[in-house]
Amino acid sequence: MTPMDIALDEARAAAERGEVPVGAVVTDKAGQVLARAGNEVEARHDPSAHAEMLALREAAQKLSQTRLGDCTLTVTLEPCPMCAQAASFFRVARVVFGAYDPKGGGVDHGARVFNASSCHHHPEVVGGVREAEAAGLLRGFFEARR
Repeated sequence: MTPMDIALDEARAAAERGEVPVGAVVTDKAGQVLARAGNEVEARHDPSAHAEMLALREAAQKLSQTRLGDCTLTVTLEPCPMCAQAASFFRVARVVFGAYDPKGGGVDHGARVFNASSCHHHPEVVGGVREAEAAGLLRGFFEARR
């Protein structure tokens, strides 16, 4: 399975729990999975419990370090400004995401965190990986709730 396969599985599991279907995975330089998570905002009553935040924290704990310099964060949706800033603080080498988020994104849209002069670390960014599939999960989730 690719990291995006895993992230999409986490997003589907989040949707089944009633969470916005976003999934994330952190892999090391060799491509080994260090952490994986889906959104848990509702379950934890915590607006910061985004998939990216949970996966980054778990990976750092697993490695017993604060920096993830050889790691890649793969996520199904363009990270919001909070998660983009966290990726910068964790010093991930690369951020890969699926669907673009023109309304709430913080990488290619909105705050464009990595382009800000206050950003101390600029990871490599690859967007649009399996974009249609990731966007379809989100669209289906919200359509079912309207």
